[in-house]
This record gives sequence, C-alpha cells and structure tokens, in this order.
Amino acid sequence: MASDPFFRPWWTRVRPTLHYLLETEAHVYALATAASVMLAFYPFLIVMVSFCRDILHWKAAEQAVYVALGDFFAGEQGRFLVYNLKLPWEVPRLDVTAMVLLLFTANGVFEPLEVALNRAWGVTTNRSYLKNQLVSLAFIFACGGLAILSLMFTGWNQAWIAHAGIGGWMGEWIERLFFKLAAIPLSVCALFLIYWKLPNRQVEPARVAPVALVVGLILEALKYVNLLIAPMLQSKLDREYKIFQHSVTILLWSFVATLVVLAGAHWTARHGRKDPLS
Repeated sequence: MASDPFFRPWWTRVRPTLHYLLETEAHVYALATAASVMLAFYPFLIVMVSFCRDILHWKAAEQAVYVALGDFFAGEQGRFLVYNLKLPWEVPRLDVTAMVLLLFTANGVFEPLEVALNRAWGVTTNRSYLKNQLVSLAFIFACGGLAILSLMFTGWNQAWIAHAGIGGWMGEWIERLFFKLAAIPLSVCALFLIYWKLPNRQVEPARVAPVALVVGLILEALKYVNLLIAPMLQSKLDREYKIFQHSVTILLWSFVATLVVLAGAHWTARHGRKDPLS
C-alpha cells in the first residue's frame, strides 16, 4: 500500500501507549488519583469561593468560580454544584480547618501520580513519604495559584462586560470565551510543571512542553464530549447511584482525565529514551 510507509511508523509509535492505557497498573494509578480528586474537589471549591469572597472581596472573581464549574460540568451536574455553593450556609468564611482538609486530601492526588510517572520513566526509587508531601504541597500552591490567576482574569473580563453594558447570550458567550482563553494556557502550565518536576529524576523541559500542550487540548476537548453525553450519563447514574450520582460523575471524569495525563507521560518517557522502539 502507498500509505503503508506513513501508517506503520505512526501506529508503531502510538500502539505502546494505547497498550499501556489498557494495563491494570494504569487503571490503579488513575483510580487512586481520581479518588483523591473527589475527596479534594469540594473543599477546594469552598476555599476558592471563600478566598474570592472574604479575602479579595471580589464578587466577579467569585462568579468566575461558578463559570468554571459550568464549563467543566454540563447540565444538571454543573447546576447542582453551583446551587449548593451559592447557598450562604454551605460556604463558611475561610478558616484553618478548610485549608488543612484541602491540603491533606489534595496531597493524595500527587502521590499516585508520582509513582506512575516514575514507572513511566523507568525510575525504581520513589521519593520518601516526607519528600513526597513537601513536593505535593509545592504543587498544590502552584496549581492553586494558577487557578486563582485564571479566576482573576475571568473576573476582570466580567467587570469589563458589565461596564460595557453587554448582556444576554452575547455577554455569556464572551464571558465563557475569555475564560477558556485564560484557563487553557494555565492548565497547560500546570501539566508542564507536573510532567517536568513530579518524576523523581531530571526531565528536560523542552521534552515535556509539547506533550503538556497536546494533553491540555485533549482535556479541553473532553469537556465537549461531556456536553454530548451528559444527559445520557446522568440518566444512567441517577438510576444506579441515586444521591451519589454527582460524586460518581466527578470520579469517572477524573479517572478519564488522569488516564489522558498518564498517556502523555508514557509517550514522553518512551520517546525520551535512546531506543524509541524499546
């Protein structure tokens, strides 16, 4: 076949990563990470809303949290989360307890990720528990800072829309467009930091930057997949999980997103070795 010289090298490069995603090991890492994301998710939202409301005293930034939720979760799931966050008794003033709970649960996100990235790069020695906690804490502050920066950009945009008198569907469309323009580069930056600094070895920044960009765009595309299948998925989860359906939705999408992140790590590590077919 004339296309065979093109197709075979492409398939040879992609096949090992697809095979990796079907292995039990990848699913264990992804499920452990997704469980930690589910535990940290609501405390993180509470801290973000409280920070914008009680520290920044910025209504537009608080509203940006709700815009982000509507962007990540389609339909009933997003409306449910936004409704509960807007209840005045659901989001207390920012306190030490919420911060400690967030730090404790969010640390669990990076523990299985480090082990998975180490395995992908062929690293046999993981960081000690204490070092892992310190590194995870640094990632929490870095990723939290990027999230706050994204909210601030969106808040400034909302203030501009209100000042310009743009309302209705046009104002909402501009608001969501600006959020995506701000959020995607910051998400790519967070992925770049994870691929670069989380493995327990030296990684060349130039090697992981393109993969972070591609993975960030794939994760953005998954949001549109969610929009398409959300009604069917929510109907099924409502029948089978009832009051737990929203938690299960967060767990499922975190699991899928983690597999995409791990695929990027596996691809980078394989093609970072001297023998690309090893």
